[in-house]
Amino acid sequence: MGIKKKLPAAQYAALINTLKTRFEKNMNRHKGIEWAKVHAKLDPAKAGEKLWSLNEMEVTGGEPDVVGLDKKTGEYIFYDCASESPAGRRSFCYDHEALEKRKENKPKNSAVKMAADMGIELLTEEQYRELQHLGSFDTKTSSWVKTPAAIRKLGGAIFCDRRYNTVFLYHNGAESYYAGRAFRGWLRV
Repeated sequence: MGIKKKLPAAQYAALINTLKTRFEKNMNRHKGIEWAKVHAKLDPAKAGEKLWSLNEMEVTGGEPDVVGLDKKTGEYIFYDCASESPAGRRSFCYDHEALEKRKENKPKNSAVKMAADMGIELLTEEQYRELQHLGSFDTKTSSWVKTPAAIRKLGGAIFCDRRYNTVFLYHNGAESYYAGRAFRGWLRV
């Protein structure tokens, strides 16, 4: 049985204040969504470990914000909305398999493992492109995105960035890592 991840009351209050401020400052990201309804979903009794995950997104530099509502489930969707790839998640290879293959100069972690440890998922290419409709993100950095199994099976992984007002999709060996590349995640609450 896993360890229950609970956010202490003081951290919860600080997180809610940060999320509310960001929500109100960036209304273009969540048109038609009311903070009071989001806040109700973020009640510790209802959100449980997802609050801890949102806090992890925040403390690693992701600046999570609401970007949508799943009308079928009633869940709010949060994406990392930091202008550049989250600073606390940079210099990681793609996944654990890639990390194990590196013989020298191993990074501290992998994007996929850290996301799992945080209780979030990597954005897909489609989600990354949706995010770019809400602003200009990764104009100086890049972000690993969820790599299709067929590409990963061949040793590759994909990442995206925004240059020249265009979103680009690239590939690298999954074991590569760079100081300017991290990953962006998402979470349903």
